[in-house]
Amino acid sequence: MVSSEGNGSSLVLLNSRPAAGAGIAEHLQLHLGQVNLRSWSSFAGCWVARWTFPSDCKSSAFFCGRFGACTSNGTCGCVHGFEPSKPSEWQRGYFVDGCSRSLPLRCTADDGLTVEHDDSFVLLDNLRGLPYNSQNDTAEGDECCRQACLSKCYCVAYAYDDDSGCKLWYNYLYTVSFAATPPYSKVYVRLGSKLMVQKRPKTIRIVSMVVGLAATACVILILALLWRYRNRRTLFSTCRKFQQVEGGSLAVYPYAQVRRATRNFSDKLGEGAFGCVFRGTMPGPTVVAVKRLKGFGQADKQFRAEVQTLGVIRHTNVVPLLGFCVRGNTRLLVYQYMDYGSLGAHLFSENNRCLLNWDLRYRIAHGIAKGLAYLHEECDDCIIHCDIKPENILLDSEFRVKIADFGMAKLLGREFSSALTTIRGTMGYLAPEWVSGQPITKKADVYSFGIVLLEIISGRRTTRRLKFGSHRYFPLYAAAQLNEGNVLCLLDRRLEGNANVEELDVACRVACWCIQDEENDRPSMAQVVCMLEGVLDTGIPPVPSSFMNLIEGENSSTSSEVG
Repeated sequence: MVSSEGNGSSLVLLNSRPAAGAGIAEHLQLHLGQVNLRSWSSFAGCWVARWTFPSDCKSSAFFCGRFGACTSNGTCGCVHGFEPSKPSEWQRGYFVDGCSRSLPLRCTADDGLTVEHDDSFVLLDNLRGLPYNSQNDTAEGDECCRQACLSKCYCVAYAYDDDSGCKLWYNYLYTVSFAATPPYSKVYVRLGSKLMVQKRPKTIRIVSMVVGLAATACVILILALLWRYRNRRTLFSTCRKFQQVEGGSLAVYPYAQVRRATRNFSDKLGEGAFGCVFRGTMPGPTVVAVKRLKGFGQADKQFRAEVQTLGVIRHTNVVPLLGFCVRGNTRLLVYQYMDYGSLGAHLFSENNRCLLNWDLRYRIAHGIAKGLAYLHEECDDCIIHCDIKPENILLDSEFRVKIADFGMAKLLGREFSSALTTIRGTMGYLAPEWVSGQPITKKADVYSFGIVLLEIISGRRTTRRLKFGSHRYFPLYAAAQLNEGNVLCLLDRRLEGNANVEELDVACRVACWCIQDEENDRPSMAQVVCMLEGVLDTGIPPVPSSFMNLIEGENSSTSSEVG
């Protein structure tokens, strides 16, 4: 005779109780991988186990049943908060029916009752591997993993570590086994709670109040989720569009990986208006710079601008964006690390060890020009950087130029006639049309490049006024000296005159052409590249008329000298 018993996991052969006076009856039982031979005992009035295989829990994964734990000596026990489902069977060495929880979970309360609960977890921290049949969850962090388990009535345990993430166990735990020696694994097992049940409220007013508050909370929650979903959909539609680009792809990094790479954001490289930049090391190893954006609304806008811009371009003079990370309101951008930092740190430092010679300066100016010419002329859409300044020009280990910080960049179609009217960028590098509120084009970047080129030549901030003479504004002073043929006086005094005079003259002419008042009088960046390469002739530019109305003749006792 063959029959099944229990919950369907047991198969019994020769299962028949003998009649009075009959001979010995036996049955063979298979239950979750354990074979058990029993015989009927007339004296005991029950079936008695004669032979069991396997004989201990070390030989069978499911020997101790659900919520049972195999100890180091091969016997079974229940995990904390549980007790044998059939104590009499456990006394006979038959453990496959496992253990049941001592207290029920909060989810088991009857409908209609107000239930106070305090479900907790017990830590099993000396396990030999993880129990059977874990389920992966997207929760990040131990607390989030714990809450993910608490949110599911059928979740009975969880485990979290930074490498494998969050794992949950549903309904039952099998193959729990304690290890005698390290290495250990750890799992948090969910315990039940004492249920404090109160009677239903009988007053209609109280019921109405509770229902009304619940309905209001649900409406607010739904509206918040819809708002967040709309923002996320807009954000990730941009991110997905640029995850796959020609010649490479943007990586989507887990937050835990970025946090480990930056040692919990401890090595800060710098801080700006939109966020902080940290040094990190990704597997490989690859040294990276991680920018963490500030302020959810503005950070989201800058995040989309940088991903949208850098996700579609690959150029030797543009900083590579390796990937990004989105977690809640946090926005992280992962860039290739630039060993020599920003151009500004070298130009304006009094430390002679950072001093750039003329050949390097000219090569850097040429690299910036080529990068901007690529953004303006060679991309599918014209890209206006909007914030060209020495701090946004980075240098790699071989002093190659990398244009960075595209948080204010604007993509325009090829048939545009004008672009932005809102003032963007940094004062001192803004084109006149921006300051006056007129629509601007890519020639605004040309103006900013001219100011930066003057700073590369002089090694000084153009916004610092001169202490002597009638031309207190340095760009005006530079334009006047160029017209008089005296370009050596514009050279960084720390170079002690060591420069190629022809290149210096070309650089000064290009800078003064770029800072003309009218955008039509300025060259394109492609023409600037040709001028710096000596392919295109450069005449003497006029002194911009707007300079004459600035601080000419103003006394300034607090300003510094040239250089």
